[in-house]
Amino acid sequence: MGAFCSVIKFENLQELKRLCHWGPIIALGVIAVCSTMAMIDSVLWYWPLHTTGGSVNFIMLINWTVMILYNYFNAMFIGPGFVPLGWKPENSQDSMYLQYCKVCQAYKAPRSHHCRKCNRCVLKMDHHCPWINNCCGFQNHASFTLFLLLAPLGCIHAAFIFVMTMYTQLYNRLSFGWNTVKIDMSAARRDPLPLIPFGLAAFAATLFALGLALGTTIAVGMLFFIQMKIILRNKTSIESWIEEKAKDRIQYYQLDEVFVFPYDMGSRWKNFKQVFTWSGVPEGDGLAWPIREGCHQYDLTIEQLKQKADKRVRSVRYRVIEDYSGACCPLNKGIKTFFTSPCTEEPRIRLQRGEFILATRGLRYWLYGDKILDDSFVEGVSRIRGWFPRNCVEKCPCDAETDQAPEGEKKNR
Repeated sequence: MGAFCSVIKFENLQELKRLCHWGPIIALGVIAVCSTMAMIDSVLWYWPLHTTGGSVNFIMLINWTVMILYNYFNAMFIGPGFVPLGWKPENSQDSMYLQYCKVCQAYKAPRSHHCRKCNRCVLKMDHHCPWINNCCGFQNHASFTLFLLLAPLGCIHAAFIFVMTMYTQLYNRLSFGWNTVKIDMSAARRDPLPLIPFGLAAFAATLFALGLALGTTIAVGMLFFIQMKIILRNKTSIESWIEEKAKDRIQYYQLDEVFVFPYDMGSRWKNFKQVFTWSGVPEGDGLAWPIREGCHQYDLTIEQLKQKADKRVRSVRYRVIEDYSGACCPLNKGIKTFFTSPCTEEPRIRLQRGEFILATRGLRYWLYGDKILDDSFVEGVSRIRGWFPRNCVEKCPCDAETDQAPEGEKKNR
């Protein structure tokens, strides 16, 4: 009932503005279309309410819709939880292990990160999700993941209704010629006759809803498996990236150390319980966390400080060899680049041949970094930041030589 109460009370009515965004509009539109068409198709043309199976089916459709919307609004309006403005650790000496946020005028608690969209430091931030127009973090991680589970399950049920409706209504209307297939949409074929005939408009609407249901099942289902993978390791998407960079830093400098993720409890079940609880309220306050034996509360933040200090060395300079318009999913950069476009609200950079880019992270077919507006590589130079296709740039010769430096030079850095 936590989400229901939050929707009624709305201690901050500004939260309603979260609905005025393309993400929630599209998400709620898909939910409305799929659930409404599934109920209409079921009642009118496939499984009428006067049958026992039809009644059970209709109740299940309503149940899916209610549970999906409950967890969706729970994730949106309850939010991830934020680090209190002006927060600092109880032990003042611990501040040396933490980063300071100038915007929030507070230290970043362990596992927290500043979100530029929310303009706050988010507790256990996983990512900023455009579909709920809010961050996924400490307080709403469970609700968000349940939404990712229930949405595909509900869409599978709806897709079954759509397919069976079209099959039962079109089975006796198909006629095959030598080289043609005809569909007679003039009359209903069910006894007793439905109140509304299954005409061309109903067929088109059902087919459209089927496409939405199948697309949602695939896209959201993949996101659910990604979330469960990191939850069972008690990580977030950001922490997975930090761990990857930590291993890369150790390998790059050939250091005699091993990075151990401090919040992995050593058991998938224990990690699962860190997010999902019977009460629906996550354990703890989001500021202090249980850690595995042999680790320190600030091991992850210390690693972040090391990476921040090393950022200038580990950034790689690229030269643009092909123009890029800044499109989210560019068709002219290859099929793999098109289908692997980062699912994020972070901007894309428009590139022109001859410009220089400082890449700080990346995917297989995409890179993220800063466009250097001044040709000189100096601290404080104005830059534009965002994603760009990897096949539009090439590594500068000086950085290629740096990556191949002798082992002794790497250790001396």
